[in-house]
Amino acid sequence: MTEVLRMLVTAIYLLVVPMLVVKMSHKWTFINKISPMMVLYCIGLIVGNLGFWGEQEIFVSTWASNIAVPIAIPLMLMGCNFRKWSTKIAAKAFFTGLASIVIVIFVGYFLFQPMATTVGVDNMEYAKISAVMAGIYTGGIPNIGAISKAVDLSNNMYLLVTSYDLIVTGIYLLFVIFCGKVVFRALLPSVLTDTNSTGVEMLDTNFRKPLFGKELRKQSVLALLIAVVVATVAYLVSLVMPLGNSIAVLILVLTTLSLAISFVKPIRQISHSFDLGLYFVYVFCFSIANMVNISELNLLDNMFILYYIAFAVFGSMVIQIILAKLFKIDGDTVLVSSIALINSPPFVPLVAATLNNKDVVLTGISIGLLGYAVGNYLGIGIYELFAVLSL
Repeated sequence: MTEVLRMLVTAIYLLVVPMLVVKMSHKWTFINKISPMMVLYCIGLIVGNLGFWGEQEIFVSTWASNIAVPIAIPLMLMGCNFRKWSTKIAAKAFFTGLASIVIVIFVGYFLFQPMATTVGVDNMEYAKISAVMAGIYTGGIPNIGAISKAVDLSNNMYLLVTSYDLIVTGIYLLFVIFCGKVVFRALLPSVLTDTNSTGVEMLDTNFRKPLFGKELRKQSVLALLIAVVVATVAYLVSLVMPLGNSIAVLILVLTTLSLAISFVKPIRQISHSFDLGLYFVYVFCFSIANMVNISELNLLDNMFILYYIAFAVFGSMVIQIILAKLFKIDGDTVLVSSIALINSPPFVPLVAATLNNKDVVLTGISIGLLGYAVGNYLGIGIYELFAVLSL
């Protein structure tokens, strides 16, 4: 097989497999339960470690991961209506949730730094891990792609962080489903949900509808063209900015432009742009998984990451409950805001169902989407701060 043909086959493989997994998730609910991301990780790790993943495949995978993130960000943000996010309770829940994440990331940074140093992780790499975690827990997995690129986190360390994250957030989701209703309602005030609140308007709160059907092709193509234009403009701006980290500048400019176009009503009303953006996040994660050499991973020697993540997830929950008591936020709102920030918005309807409270669905999704929006700024800002502290 010629080099060009191998590269073409690799590109098709990286684009088609995530598409097939998304389509299968619409038919088989167990894929949604374990997460399409996990399915793609497993496939990528298996295929990438069969022995035929050579230079051509790695070259294409690298380009796919580099391109997917700048396309995903505008797609995921252009459908949000931030003008309508004015509800006091939702605002309190968002900012207390954000504050709790920042607190645990800072405390955890100093708490687990000696363990990282002991296993040979230098301070700069440790700062990158902290930055990526800040992004994950203010909006979920989609932020990890942008921030890991911005801070140049290594592929192996990326997979370690995401692997541990899947373990901890999976346990947290089980806790929320089976114990969250009782715990949060016992510790916090009765439900105060404002049924007139709209939060960040989403055209569709169902994240599992078919994405590649005929009726959506025109909308998808239009959304994709807009995303490419935004990504191109952001790239050109990043080239002329007199700053050292051009990737970080690209991500920040891209996020800002994506937020700006969300205020244009015709763009905001394009159907399923969020879902298309999530598909590109899957492409990014799948591309990375195919490039990781399992033999080079050492989960046991990097347990400090697991401890750090567990501390961040469950520690932020405790702090958010304390802050919610001070600001008199109801338990249901706090619970859905916590799950939206830590596990991402698609899990909000599931938690709302366990609470038997449909009024918190839009509030939870609103908070999670705002997390997507601020996560890139927060993660890169934390990295820059910790990088200075590491000098």
